[in-house]
Amino acid sequence: MPVKIKLGLSLVVVLVAAIAAYYQHLLGHDRIQYVVAFLGFFMIFAMWLFPEVKREESAGGVRHDSTAQ
Repeated sequence: MPVKIKLGLSLVVVLVAAIAAYYQHLLGHDRIQYVVAFLGFFMIFAMWLFPEVKREESAGGVRHDSTAQ
């Protein structure tokens, strides 16, 4: 995934997580607000840490020949 898209998606996740944590705080759910904040942070961390899956021509160990039809 391109860096520009990762940055934009990270910004959206930060904003949504911050709004959700603040809303949970307003409702009086103290533990849940920390869970929401942690999940937002973890989603961003995982997106930047783990590489994107790149598939080869074989999927699931089975090779598909396009000329064998």
